[in-house]
Amino acid sequence: MKNIYTLLLFSAVISFTACNNTSEEKIVDNSPEVVVTVSSVAAENNTPFLTASGKIEAANSATLSTRMMGFVDKVHVNVGDKVSKGQLLVSINNSDLSAKNAQTSAGITEAKAAFNNAEKDYQRFQNLFADKSASQKELDDQRARYEMAKARLEGARQMKNEVQSQFAYVSLRAPFNGVVTNKFIEAGDMANPGMPLISVEGPGNFEVTASVPESEISKIKPGSEVKVIVKSSDKIIPATVTEVSTSARNTGGQFLVKVVLDKTEASILSGMYATVQFPIEKKTDVTSVLVPEEALVKRGQLTGIYTVSESNTAILRWLRIGRTFGDNVEILSGLNADENYIISSEGKLFNGAKITIKQ
Repeated sequence: MKNIYTLLLFSAVISFTACNNTSEEKIVDNSPEVVVTVSSVAAENNTPFLTASGKIEAANSATLSTRMMGFVDKVHVNVGDKVSKGQLLVSINNSDLSAKNAQTSAGITEAKAAFNNAEKDYQRFQNLFADKSASQKELDDQRARYEMAKARLEGARQMKNEVQSQFAYVSLRAPFNGVVTNKFIEAGDMANPGMPLISVEGPGNFEVTASVPESEISKIKPGSEVKVIVKSSDKIIPATVTEVSTSARNTGGQFLVKVVLDKTEASILSGMYATVQFPIEKKTDVTSVLVPEEALVKRGQLTGIYTVSESNTAILRWLRIGRTFGDNVEILSGLNADENYIISSEGKLFNGAKITIKQ
């Protein structure tokens, strides 16, 4: 009887082992391998430049407004039109101003007639005084009348000049040769004093205003040569620092630095984002880990990168990033200088995906 129980127990153990082996054989990952391209970490022993972001703007630009209130009669140009200096852009109804101009013209005519009469009387009394036919007081009275008439005439002329100067605010003209970049009003709209009506930019000359932290501003000097990277086209354009702010009172602790771009054939438009690279003379011995920005994976507020495990699987590694150097991003932690990472893949990557490294 004991032998029978032993035999049954041995059979049960064999059956349990066989079941386990069968279960292990069923857990097989049959997902296809993803072909990836792997790159090694670029390490720099120094950071020869700092970077700051900004927007490209036309060096010569103007937004025109008026000091007069009135309805717009006509907008003579459209956005994108090339204009010449002095060309009429916007006409504002000037009927009130025309009436004032007519009044001042009439005032000048009246003042001129009174002045001519006073001048003749003054000359006549000068002759009478010379012949001792008029007293000194009579001559003084005529001189005073003459001086007052002269002052009234000058006042009428200056009033007309004032009215004439206001015509410049109802007939807005291009301040320089350029291109119309925006218009904020149409015919029939009411123009108010100080309200922007139309914008004009001079072509060819561009500048970037970038914000630099206080820890780096002392290293930037006017006249320094820098590089501007246009993000939309990946073009690198030489530029020169023209202005360095000496106060950060109204800019949240950031100092504004203005750089002017050199002449270039690259397609540049106002409003494009750019990165300015400022050279720094001081170097550091700390090794910086740099990776291309295109290799980074962003999930909400987190930034990571896929690395390669010993079993050829993709491992998502979360990173802490630093400054941007052109197309590369500095990795502060999460990736070492001796590690490889996945820069691109021919399929969808996920944590633990099997990969094949493209040679």
